[in-house]
Amino acid sequence: MKTPRCRYTLLPSLLEETLSLEPVNAAEEESQAWEEIDVPPFFTEEINEPVLNGQSNIMRLEEMQKLAPHLPLRVTGHPWNLIYCTARDGFSLKSMYRSMSDLASPVLLVIRDTDDQVFGAFSSTAIHVSSCFYGNGETFLFSFTPQLKVFKWTGKNTFFMKGDADSLAMGGGSGKFGLWLDGDLNHGGSHPCETFNNEALSTKEEFLIKDLEVWALA
Repeated sequence: MKTPRCRYTLLPSLLEETLSLEPVNAAEEESQAWEEIDVPPFFTEEINEPVLNGQSNIMRLEEMQKLAPHLPLRVTGHPWNLIYCTARDGFSLKSMYRSMSDLASPVLLVIRDTDDQVFGAFSSTAIHVSSCFYGNGETFLFSFTPQLKVFKWTGKNTFFMKGDADSLAMGGGSGKFGLWLDGDLNHGGSHPCETFNNEALSTKEEFLIKDLEVWALA
């Protein structure tokens, strides 16, 4: 007695079924069409839209969506938590330090000056008092004046951030700071520096602070 011989048919995977909507003889055209598919704008905005725990008095949602893709991948999808803002907590660098005393996550520092220019910095770690510079190459400066410009680490030095009770500085080289703030969070300045090869973040190299916010990304 002979054993019946069976024919086995390899079932296509879900992906193959999806891609086989076109006739088999049009496979080449199908492949080309797949490569040319663009992500719809609404889908991109949804990906880049951060989840906010707090309300910003400085940045609009559109600006947040533009800035989000420049953040390190390790914070992608993490909520933005408003941990300090001058409108609620007053103008004090010491108070800003205290708001991050138990924080280990990266933070976003956002400033609006009295000329309504918006700019700031991403710090790879919480901002704190230190006798020496700290941070890493994830740190960057940015400005909306008027379009978003992001200034990443150049690798020329490691003057990422340094702060004491009287001032906070980010970026350096040749005696110039990319961004600095005084102890009262009243005055600040921004100059081109070697760390980030940045332009002045505001329209004026020295400015008055109107609003300041710190967002923890965790």
